Amino acid sequence: MHNLTPSAVQLVDFYDDGEHTRHFHFRLLEEPEITTHEHHAKWRHTQTGQFFMLSVPTFGEAPFSFTEVPDENGYFRALIRRMGAVTSELFELEAGQILGARGPFGAGWPMDEIANKRILAIGGGCGLAPLVSVVNQLIEHQNYTQLSLIYGARSRQTQMLNPERERWQHIIPVFNTIEEGGVNGGDNEYMGTPSDILPTVLDSFGELPEVVLLAGPEAMMYSLAEYLVAYGISDHAIYLSIERRMHCAVGTCGHCYIESKYACTDGPTFRWDQLPKN
Repeated sequence: MHNLTPSAVQLVDFYDDGEHTRHFHFRLLEEPEITTHEHHAKWRHTQTGQFFMLSVPTFGEAPFSFTEVPDENGYFRALIRRMGAVTSELFELEAGQILGARGPFGAGWPMDEIANKRILAIGGGCGLAPLVSVVNQLIEHQNYTQLSLIYGARSRQTQMLNPERERWQHIIPVFNTIEEGGVNGGDNEYMGTPSDILPTVLDSFGELPEVVLLAGPEAMMYSLAEYLVAYGISDHAIYLSIERRMHCAVGTCGHCYIESKYACTDGPTFRWDQLPKN
């Protein structure tokens, strides 16, 4: 029997980060009948790439990726875009409000398998969020041979995770693509989409990337995965973070069904060879 009762979390603070988007900071609260150790144990073992369900009382709950997994004190972060009733109400709240959270859920990025390899990460729009913690972890532990990031946005106004990308570009190659409005002439800004800059980035590797991590609109990820396989990268080396409208997060409601798999339990991270090709 699954326990679907959310844990109490406090909204610590937040800041705007892109059009209709905010980066939220939360803290797990202790519950009187549960020791801190027991209460935080499963959260402290959160894997990069997993997700959680955030509950806004009387408005419902919705799934979000961790941009920073819970630390030993229960603090964690998530990038959230204002899209529906739950997020609209969340954007009206002030710091200090008490909410609910369930998690962590799903399969994260395979950190042991990708360590010390040539890695290419590609994110589009809000899809950069699931990549934040993996890029931070790789940089922090320096357990990669080569690491590059492509990030695509519709316009400069819709670019997200600006502080993170600003910090990363001083450590690894970051290629920002913008579809509309032009670029400002920066060394790492390019007109177009991730698909347009991909051949240039692949050439910069010298040898082919050994791992590719994709997150963003599904059509974008599928198109890029097909291109990468045709380019010579194994379909076992390409990982995608698949978004679905997850309701229960424990594989019982069927809202996130992908043929014989559930995005909430088998994913959200899938290898390209594991996904149906329609």
